[in-house]
Amino acid sequence: MKKVVTLLLISVLSVPLFSQIKFGLKAGAATATVPTYDLSTGTNNIQALKDAAWGFHAGLFVRLSLLGIYLQPEAVFATNTYEYNVTTVSGSDIMKQTFNKLEVPVLVGFKLGPIRLNAGPAAAIQIGSPKALIDDPDFENMYRGATFGYQAGLGFDLFKKLTFDARYGGSLSGKFGDAVTIGGQTFQLDQRQPSFILSVGLMF
Repeated sequence: MKKVVTLLLISVLSVPLFSQIKFGLKAGAATATVPTYDLSTGTNNIQALKDAAWGFHAGLFVRLSLLGIYLQPEAVFATNTYEYNVTTVSGSDIMKQTFNKLEVPVLVGFKLGPIRLNAGPAAAIQIGSPKALIDDPDFENMYRGATFGYQAGLGFDLFKKLTFDARYGGSLSGKFGDAVTIGGQTFQLDQRQPSFILSVGLMF
């Protein structure tokens, strides 16, 4: 959580450097690859019913622009629900697992004609703990409180009021491992599932 606050503080301190500031609300849907569990030995087996599932998100953003470049920090509540066929010693059952997160991407972008291109780090803060699919005291330890990945994509604005975005969200752990240290601060990376994010926003 401390690292997320640091990320937001850097964004706020950057405000005086930009000549144009816009605030906005946004909402949309995201499809993500269903998390899988390596628990297929013995009497426990957790099998995803689908490879991907849709969720929704809603939140707010600030866009700070200067000389064709913009900085856009966001705070977005996101939720996804996945279904599994869970087999234990007691039998088999269909169970749902919901992930609620506060997503905090900080994107840097520029315009290429009418299209905006952007990319940047994205923090994810787990809200609560997803339902344990099996009776295991270590199950909740699979979920970290706050982790970091990235988002990148494109968008366009309409009438200087409406904004549309399509982004890809992914993990940095495949390239950098479980954590990176920047300026003495250690940022935990996660094995987040790849996601495709669609959103529409209203700017003020």
